[in-house]
Amino acid sequence: MAESSALLSDPSIFDRRAQAVTRGICRLFARNDIWALSEMPLRNGRRADIMGIDPKGRIVIVEIKTARGDLLGDGKWPDYLDFCDRFYWGLPPELDRACLEGADFRPDCCGVIVADEYDAEIVRPAPTHPLAAARRKAEVERLARTALRRLTVGFDPECGGWGRVAG
Repeated sequence: MAESSALLSDPSIFDRRAQAVTRGICRLFARNDIWALSEMPLRNGRRADIMGIDPKGRIVIVEIKTARGDLLGDGKWPDYLDFCDRFYWGLPPELDRACLEGADFRPDCCGVIVADEYDAEIVRPAPTHPLAAARRKAEVERLARTALRRLTVGFDPECGGWGRVAG
């Protein structure tokens, strides 16, 4: 009970849990040669918590949820499907998995990854829904340019605004 009252009084706990889940998923992905960015903006105005590319050039998006209510109340997740070949929910281990197994929540077009800050496990593989080749090419290029921009700005913060185009 003390944990739930702490969660209500300290919203930064949700941020720390989301960061831990992100780290674990990125470690899982790296071991499987899937390279990803967090906080990737999409052309429809949404932001993917994690977006990556697997060895076959397929795009993977993970939407992270750290509370059952947030997971069940998320109506925007279908907006991500036009930008990836596979879509996963990323969840912390303490999130009640019963909502994923019951009638409350079970979209068959989504996979599930459970993660903590050290590791992750795919508990339900995501089915592949192939993007059109032109869309995949455009999204891979956007992902690569965003990654390179972040790398460059990380190395030299003063060059961050040069030639920057939104999107």
